[in-house]
Amino acid sequence: MKTVGDFVALLGAPVRHDEGRLIEEVASTWSVTLPEDFIAVAGAYGDTVVSDYIYFCGARTLRGYADGMGRLLEASRTVPHVVLPTPGGALVWGNTIEGDQLFLVPREGGTWTVSAFRRGWADWHDTDLGFSDWFHLALAGGTATEWLPQWESLPHCVELNSG
Repeated sequence: MKTVGDFVALLGAPVRHDEGRLIEEVASTWSVTLPEDFIAVAGAYGDTVVSDYIYFCGARTLRGYADGMGRLLEASRTVPHVVLPTPGGALVWGNTIEGDQLFLVPREGGTWTVSAFRRGWADWHDTDLGFSDWFHLALAGGTATEWLPQWESLPHCVELNSG
């Protein structure tokens, strides 16, 4: 599991301060406990656009994105999970400029793994990786997926989005 410190080389210094508690408050209204690594990283870098490619929800947009896009995705035949705030649902936490939707899916034993609805393939892609491990690999160009770009250089450009 990666920490916020592991993301500094990839994203620069955190752009948000202590917003993990706000994410925990959103999760509490949904009666879920989100992974600590997601809370920490989204609390430090959420509500941003990374390298003009990945929109990353944070405390300001997580609820609204789940309520809007989550409902649409939940109705999709390609997304095999209900989506928060539906009880037991997956968390939709961001998307790519290509329309791929990024999820954390609850698994047995209280773990969550990254999955994605890949728009270009119109399919569902599961991984066995937790949030910070997957996100770190994705940003470093270490995932073997053809649906993520080869990044120009590091650190990534991180643009604030107030939601």
